[in-house]
Parts: sequence; structure tokens; C-alpha cells
Amino acid sequence: MPDLALFSAALGERAAQDAFTGSVLVTVGDQRLLVGAYGYANRACRTPCTLDTRFDTASVTKLFTAVAVLQQIERGAFALETSAVEYLGLTGTTISPDVTPYHLLTHTSGIADDADESDGERYEDLFVDEPTYAFTETAHHLPHFVTKPPRFAPGEGCRYCNVGYILLGLMVERATGGSYREYVRANVFEPAGMSRSAFLRMDVVAPDVAEGVEAIRDADGTITGWRRNIFSYPPVGDPAGGAYTTVGDLTAFHRALVEGRLLGPESTAAMLVPYSQAEGNRRNGYGLEFRADADGRVRYYGKVGVNFGVSALLRHYPGHGAGDGITLAMLGVGEDTIWPLVRLFDESMPHP
Repeated sequence: MPDLALFSAALGERAAQDAFTGSVLVTVGDQRLLVGAYGYANRACRTPCTLDTRFDTASVTKLFTAVAVLQQIERGAFALETSAVEYLGLTGTTISPDVTPYHLLTHTSGIADDADESDGERYEDLFVDEPTYAFTETAHHLPHFVTKPPRFAPGEGCRYCNVGYILLGLMVERATGGSYREYVRANVFEPAGMSRSAFLRMDVVAPDVAEGVEAIRDADGTITGWRRNIFSYPPVGDPAGGAYTTVGDLTAFHRALVEGRLLGPESTAAMLVPYSQAEGNRRNGYGLEFRADADGRVRYYGKVGVNFGVSALLRHYPGHGAGDGITLAMLGVGEDTIWPLVRLFDESMPHP
């Protein structure tokens, strides 16, 4: 069991220093061990965060996309080995016809990303010369990457690729004949009981929504103001990121997944194991990211999300506590706000 007293004290201390704004939920099964909300959801109005506050999840959204893809595979719309290029009619691009959903799910496709974070590129820089409001449909993102040279041949490496999930979302749209966002709402959020989750537009007023901001600091590091993220990425989420949720809903998603309420037994089992080797002791599964101990046992799995003004995490530690393990959900305002606390939680978690 983690040191929850230490973790709770750190949450309060960092919130008091204006270094953490967000919400947190720690559970064992359906038992809540620690829950709280801190800081302001809206700084201009000084509206406090609550457990009903909905936060942008950034790349944690990829988990919902992975489930949607596996649902389509279960229904026979396409297979893990289907050529994404042929299925989507993307011949004539630089994407190899050998790229499959398996490669896209596990970040082994080798296709070039729209903004390669490993090379220090920033996603928000994509919209310096292009209006963010022009990117509201999944296909609108294609020009950002379909003519860029690949990093490696499919299956011959592993490199995180944001736009792989854009292609996966497009495959879901072609298979269903509808929008990705509506499909996820009806087939992931609803069956998981995620009643507070949605793809909210940044330019439309909605209740209980945290505004993404970053601190503006002077040369001494003193906060002198706050910058909104409204021009940093498109106004509505896509298959690679941008769904809004609460820590309660995020935890409900994990429970629905492991309990087999979103996928059949075979696909559920496939979702909960790693496949490709990433950096160090990290491996990628279908959307999920796994970290192993020195003996090779999985220490935790989950997904992180980071964007300008946003930080999000869902992490599960198997073999801890009662039941099947301990789950940590954290959602925050600011791309750096939750990570010192996540590291503290992880360090206080004993090895099983």
C-alpha cells in the first residue's frame, strides 16, 4: 500500500504553493482510498475545482481509441493485419502499405509524426501559421504527416507516434460510417458509465470544465500571470487526444475494461499485455504503456497525457492491496503540474 498520508500532505502543500491544480482519485476495486480536488478550474472567476470538474485528458484519449479499434476488429470490420493505407485509400502518400492497426496501436509503424516530441518539437507549433479552428474533423489532420518521410520500416523500431491514432480513428469512422467522437460516446463512454465524459469544444460554453492554462514567469521564476491554451491545439478533441473527463470517470473506464464490459474476453486479455519494446524498461501495448521491474514483472500500466495547459494520468499497480490492485487517476491544469506528485506516489508504492 502506498504512503497515502505522505501523498495527501504533498497534494495540499503543492496546491497551497500554486504548484498543483487538479483532482486525484486512488482506489482499490470500488473502494476509494483517497480523493480530492485542488486549485481553480477557472482562474479569472476563481472557480474552485471539484470532483465534478472535467479536464482535458490529452493523450489518455488514445485508450478510448484503442478500445474502439478492438471493437471493430471483434466485429470483423478489419483485422490487426489489415493495411491501413489500402483500407483508407491513402495510396500515393509516404505511409507504407505495410502499416497495420497493430503497428499503429503499438507505436511500431515508423510513420512520421505531426510533431515529434522525441525531437523536441511542440504540438502547439503546428498552429502558428494555421488556424486551430480549421481542424475539427479527424481527416483534417492528414496534411500534417502523410507526405513526411517515415522514420523506419513498419515493425523495425518503436517510436511514440501521435498520428498513428489519427489513422486508427479514421479506420473506425470508415468502418462505422459515422464520426469517431459519436462512436466513442455511444460505445465506450456509455457502457463504461462515464456520464461526465465528452468531446467538448473549447469555443462552446459547457459546465464544470477546467480551463487549460500555463504560468507566465519572470527571470526569477516568479509567476506574473497565466496564459490560456485556446490557440495551442484544435477546438475539439480527436482520436489522438482531447477528450474531457473526471477522475471518477477515468477510474470507471479502467474498471469497465478489466471487467470485460467494453471488449470480449480475448480482446480484453490482449489489451492488458505489452507488445513492443520502448525506451528502458517501458513497453507499449494497445494504447496502454507498461513498466516492468528488474525481474520482468509488470510494476504498473496506464497512460499519460501532456499538452500545453494539460496533464493527465491513469495508472494501475497490479498485485497491490485487496482485489486486483491499486488505481491512480490524476487530472491537472498545466503540463508539469501532476508529475512530481505522480513520482512521489510511485516511489512510495512498495514492490509486490
